Amino acid sequence: MDFPWLTTIILFPIVAALFVPFVPDKDGKTVRWYALVIGLIDFCLISYAFYTQYDLDNPGLQLVERYSWIPQLNLNWSVGADGLAMPLIILTGFITTLAILAAWPVSFKPKLFFFLMLAMYGGQIAVFAVQDILLFFLAWELELIPVYLILAIWGGKKRQYAATKFILYTAGGSLFILVAALTMAFYGDTVTFDMQEIALKDYGMTLQLLLYAAFLIAYGVKLPIFPLHTWLPDAHGEATAPAHMLLAGILLKMGGYALIRMNAGMLPDAHAVFAPALVILGVVNIIYAALTSFAQRNLKRKIAYSSISHMGFVLIGIASYTDLGMSGAVLQMVSHGLIGASLFFLVGSTYDRTHTLMLDEMGGVGQKMKKVFAMWTTCSLASLALPGMSGFIAELMVFVGFATSDAYSLTFRIVVVFLAAVGVILTPIYLLSMLREILYGPENKELVEHENLVDAEPREVFIIGSLLVPIIGIGLYPKILTQMYDATTVELTAKLRDAVPTLSDNSKVAQALPFSLKKAPSLDR
Repeated sequence: MDFPWLTTIILFPIVAALFVPFVPDKDGKTVRWYALVIGLIDFCLISYAFYTQYDLDNPGLQLVERYSWIPQLNLNWSVGADGLAMPLIILTGFITTLAILAAWPVSFKPKLFFFLMLAMYGGQIAVFAVQDILLFFLAWELELIPVYLILAIWGGKKRQYAATKFILYTAGGSLFILVAALTMAFYGDTVTFDMQEIALKDYGMTLQLLLYAAFLIAYGVKLPIFPLHTWLPDAHGEATAPAHMLLAGILLKMGGYALIRMNAGMLPDAHAVFAPALVILGVVNIIYAALTSFAQRNLKRKIAYSSISHMGFVLIGIASYTDLGMSGAVLQMVSHGLIGASLFFLVGSTYDRTHTLMLDEMGGVGQKMKKVFAMWTTCSLASLALPGMSGFIAELMVFVGFATSDAYSLTFRIVVVFLAAVGVILTPIYLLSMLREILYGPENKELVEHENLVDAEPREVFIIGSLLVPIIGIGLYPKILTQMYDATTVELTAKLRDAVPTLSDNSKVAQALPFSLKKAPSLDR
């Protein structure tokens, strides 16, 4: 019970990364096994800590550890996990371990590559686990360095441009986190960086709105939210398969997690004002990105815009003011992490064989690569929210949660649900047309003659199979995942509703307004 589980889980891969330069290796074959073993051990530690130490019925922080770090600044090493953090910690361990396996063919500077992968492993978990707001900022910033280097060194032809754009957008957004975090820490009579203590401070309404706006910009870059999204297609367009998996599977989820943890959890009154805007931005994400994906002829950019579209459901769920909608938002983050990682891994595998990303240059490759054909089809069906897959359950929960919300007028809900449904209809159209251009139809003779279109190897089948197991498992029995965070999301939703008296009193929605949140007396403070 007293074992420092989270500290060990965070620091173990980081410390192990420091020994990578001393691994005797010339061609990268030894260091990749070393990194994979470290990744597997850490994932086993995460799984063991969850199954033996985590109480599903406890909505509060668990596995809490607190050590004094810099007493003069009241800065502590404070970590813990609740229903918001634990699913994403498990997802991080799972996706990162598979990403290490996906990096098996890396032969250029393999020691540096796997050093960055292991360092990133611990940094990503730290973002979800730390409970000190200044420590959160440091983990958020340190995690950016490995991503930048992986893009800049192992990316495509425009890797320098993509990496620079990534760091400018994300580091620029981080400045808003720093300013808002320091403001909250120094506000009032006491100086504290502890997130739970910060959340209890009584901020003036104007300050709450400014803090919320600052966090929204910072986390909107990472989610990403239109119009702060343009770095993502460029980054995905130049990344390698392992970097794809980490970007789609984990990094985007940091933005959603932080929006729930800080914006909604710490600033509930300001959330009442911004919630309608989140819904509108979510709809814009869904429609705009789906339409833009249609126009993309580059396979990586097409899937990248698909990711932006799917993350729009997270915004709607966060702003729904219902238990079901909030639960759907968390489920969508985990589901998209799995599905996005699978699709981008297949993009990398297909490029390794065809040496092209342009859909116009493909065609009929499924005739020679039957296993790749089967994996592409299954993962694309999961992405378009086929019933029985995790994406269907997540999007359905968001839809029903928002449609039944008493926070908004009937007219507003009908319009939002209709527009979001249009995005849902667009998704299978562009995904199925993508499959047709890659796998079906006549073979491109020039491609077949000049490229070795070998079928999927066992390593690739294992990676996709490992991702499909939870995708289908959650789709058939979502309680596997929802029971992990239900207690936390229910408590959080109740807190948000308490900030809006018209909701906590279960009164009728004002018919003259597009949404009832403007009626909150708490906004007059």
